[in-house]
Amino acid sequence: MDLVDTLRGTGAVREFLPEPVPDEVVHRILDTARFAPNGGNRQAWRVVVVHDPELRRALRDLYTAPWYDYLAIGSAGLTPWAPVTDRRAEAEALAQAPAIAAASAAGPGGFAEHLDEVPVLLVLLADLRRLAAVDRDLGRYTLVGGASVYPFAWSVLLAARAEGLGGVMTTVVTRREDDVRALLGVPDTFAVAAMVALGRPVHQPTRLRRIPVDEFATVDRFDGAPLCPG
Repeated sequence: MDLVDTLRGTGAVREFLPEPVPDEVVHRILDTARFAPNGGNRQAWRVVVVHDPELRRALRDLYTAPWYDYLAIGSAGLTPWAPVTDRRAEAEALAQAPAIAAASAAGPGGFAEHLDEVPVLLVLLADLRRLAAVDRDLGRYTLVGGASVYPFAWSVLLAARAEGLGGVMTTVVTRREDDVRALLGVPDTFAVAAMVALGRPVHQPTRLRRIPVDEFATVDRFDGAPLCPG
């Protein structure tokens, strides 16, 4: 696989063929992903590979409620739980979540409703004692610590692609962090960073849409000239 083509063509996969993925393949994926860049080489990630059907169903049930909240907020034209947002409009949007949940229950369901059926389900944790969160005391939403964990998740997805698999990282379950900790026996010094679902894709998306460079990169100042080629 060409590196540039892989970087430009690895999209989120949420539909999987009903084929099991052997633990040896999962181990190989994690063995590659562990070389992801991270602050101080502290490797502050921890992974729980969830096999048990009962635990999987419990994770699905923890996931769906905030997922319907996510859909409700997004339907109102807001970015779900954005640190800077209209909180009143967000609260009004959340009132529509029960209707969305009811509509989902009446249908066949999608990724969220069938989360327990994905071939590989990984819970990604972050050791809060080992993150150099240099923005911790800035008095705003803290972001930097994730730089030592989420590159690992991206490396998992890239390594899975090399194995002919697809997948997606989802952070919705962090809304129920305490419940996830209790369910999986996770110490409170660890944050729930994400879940990663993997499997043989029904369809591997490769034609991804992103905004062009000159819409997000400027020269010298935030309001500087767009960076253009040549």
